[in-house]
Parts: sequence; structure tokens; C-alpha cells
Amino acid sequence: MRLHFQISIISFKKFLNRNEIENYPNKTIKKERRNCLLSKKKKVLIAVAILSCIVLAFIGGQSFSKYVSEVRGDGMAEVATWSFKVNGQKEEVQTIQLASTCNNETLVNNKIAPGTNGSFNIMVDGTGSDVGIDYNIKFENESAKPSNLKFIYNNQTYHSISELEEDLSGTILANEQNKTKTLTINWQWDYETGNTESEIAKNDQIDTQNAQDIANYTFNVIVSGTQVVPQT
Repeated sequence: MRLHFQISIISFKKFLNRNEIENYPNKTIKKERRNCLLSKKKKVLIAVAILSCIVLAFIGGQSFSKYVSEVRGDGMAEVATWSFKVNGQKEEVQTIQLASTCNNETLVNNKIAPGTNGSFNIMVDGTGSDVGIDYNIKFENESAKPSNLKFIYNNQTYHSISELEEDLSGTILANEQNKTKTLTINWQWDYETGNTESEIAKNDQIDTQNAQDIANYTFNVIVSGTQVVPQT
């Protein structure tokens, strides 16, 4: 019985050793196959990664690429001309003497006196200008004016020359056919002014005193021109 048991153990060990020997090549082959498969997978992954990089680089390059053309030309802008003349002369300040505007044969050298009248013109000329002109007229350096002398412009009466300034200023538009503005200002020194005898007597005294104190009545006319602000 004991001998039989020993033989069985020995037979079992031989069986195990034989299975290990028989299975050893199978394990090795399986391991090699597994390693080979892993290696192939790695190579495939590397290849896919490289290909992806190439594709992405191509796509990225395409997204930033564009057609480029260049057209060259010359720039040119003509500057609008400026022309501004007053009474035919390119100057701003002119002196007007009312005596030179009076036409009365009863007085020597066309001097002014009660009962005389006359007129003078301010001609603003924007001919030759490619832009509109805002003109502004001012009177300065006025000498003593006879008290009863008055000015008339556009049928409106002014008792001082400075009152005329705002009404004389105006605009010459760039597209106007006639760019010449003639402003005619009338003046008159009435004879025996007043509604009653006492008023007439009082004004006669004033006129007489003015004739003694005032040798000449003059003032400067200053006309300035400014380009009209362009509008869109």
C-alpha cells in the first residue's frame, strides 16, 4: 500500500513536469505574440499621431492663407481757391468820407450840411472763389457825426453807423452764379427837423453847432471774409 502511494506521487510529479514542459513553448509564443501586437499598436499609434500632425498643420495653414493683391495709385486733391475783394480791391480797411458821396451843387466842394444827402456802396466780390464766403462788416474810428444825420438801408432808418453792422453781414454761397454783393447805404441830413416849432428851433441850434465843431465826418469800413463751414 505504501509503495503504491509513492508510485502515485512520483507519477503525479512527472505529470506536472511534463505539462510545464509542454506548456512552456505555448506561453512563450503567446507572450511574443502579445509583445508583437503591442509593438504593432505602438507603431500604428505613432504613425497616426504623425499623420494627424501633418493634417492639422495643413488645415491650420489653409485657415490662415488668403489671396493677396496690391493695387497702387496716385492721390491728388485740388485745393479750392480763395478770392475775396471789397470795392474791387484786395484790402480790408477803407475810409469813406461822406462829403465825397454828396452831389449837391449848392455847396462848395460837395460838403455836407442840413438838407444834403448821398449814398455809398460796399461791394463784396467772391468771384474766383471755390468756397462759400461769410462776410462781416464793421465800422471803426468814427469821427464826430452830425447829430441829425441818419442812415437808410433796405428802407430801414439807423441813427448810428454801428447799428448797421449786423444787417450788412451776409453770405455768398459757393454755387451762386453772381458772387458779387453790392450793399447800398443811403444817408441824409434833414433840413429843419422836428414836429413843432420848438423842436425845429432846437435841432437848428444843434445843426449850427455841429457845423462849427465838425470839419469832416469819416469812418473806417472793415470787411472780413471767412470760408463757410463745409457741411456733409
